[in-house]
Amino acid sequence: MKSKRTILAVLLLSTLFCGTFIPSLQAVAQTASSTAQAKEDWYKNLVDFDYMKSQVEIPPKPGVTLIDSRPTARKYDIGHIPGAINIPDTHFDKLTDKLPAEKNALLIFYCEGPECMLSHKSAFKAEKLGYSNIKVYPNGFPEWASKGLHVAVSAAYIKKQIDEKTNAVLIDARPARVFAKGSIPGAINIPDTQFDKEAGKLPADKTTPLIFFCGGLQCVLSDKSADKAKALGYSNVKTYPQGYPEWEKLHGTPAAVASSAASAVPAAAPSAVLEPGKEKGSVTIASFEKVMKENPDSILVVDVRDEKEFKKGAIKGSVNIPIDKLEKKLDTLPTGKPFVFVCGTGGRSGEAYDMVKLVGGNLQPWFIDSEMTFNADGSFVIKPAKK
Repeated sequence: MKSKRTILAVLLLSTLFCGTFIPSLQAVAQTASSTAQAKEDWYKNLVDFDYMKSQVEIPPKPGVTLIDSRPTARKYDIGHIPGAINIPDTHFDKLTDKLPAEKNALLIFYCEGPECMLSHKSAFKAEKLGYSNIKVYPNGFPEWASKGLHVAVSAAYIKKQIDEKTNAVLIDARPARVFAKGSIPGAINIPDTQFDKEAGKLPADKTTPLIFFCGGLQCVLSDKSADKAKALGYSNVKTYPQGYPEWEKLHGTPAAVASSAASAVPAAAPSAVLEPGKEKGSVTIASFEKVMKENPDSILVVDVRDEKEFKKGAIKGSVNIPIDKLEKKLDTLPTGKPFVFVCGTGGRSGEAYDMVKLVGGNLQPWFIDSEMTFNADGSFVIKPAKK
């Protein structure tokens, strides 16, 4: 009996070692070997998906440059990480002017996954140029796309869809008053703040390619609308982060789109301190800056960007009422002095003005119809809007 138990024990241990433990050791050894082999050629500073996700934002994080090292037409144009610039490794030496001037700026290179060496090769080249804060995301675009995060396309890709008359649907997420001034040919207008009411404009087939865009890299409306479309079950959703400003620069301004909403905007209320701009309800940059410098308490600045954007930087003394919450907070606006709506591109601020004017009453709304940059110290910079 004892010898039988010994034989059974030996057989059991053999089964465990041969069937489970030994293969596990082999897998570990293979993984270690693969990692060691890869590290011989890979760039030294590697980051994972969680780190990459923390650096990808629209508007882009200051001081962070994402670089797609893949070929332009075959890879980057049809899908890349939002905000990334394209410097194909094979053309790196010719495109170094795209890199930031500051040599200590954070550069993050990526390409087509662990088997792709383009990002590592470009990282080494950047290091030779004197850049000191370089990282590589080795799992690259394939992992990013597999996680279900936003995928961006280029202007060239959109132009191709238009020229080839594909079934891709372009959606301008900007307010109607901005859309009326001009948009990408063939685009439909679904303002993000009206998305739920106008979602019926989207195609019934939820596999149809949808491309959302708005007012450039400082505009979050297209990202928000893309998320809403995904929540409705659309499975092929992309964004064009550079949006209409880049398109207009590349292809010119098309004829203005007819808009009853734009023509219905009444004249702005008079003000003793602010001077009206070209658009109804807008103020001139010069008069706004003068008031903010000499008599800021005479007006209230209402920032209609999202709370997340506002926290990163806002005009000193301004209040934050996100555009999608403004309708329910109209009673919080002052009746005794003028207030000026601001945002990053003039789109949401203009929509806020329209919303208030439709309500009527004794309110004195204005808005900035220009590109604005907001700093963490409370300062701001205004640039004339591109027409």
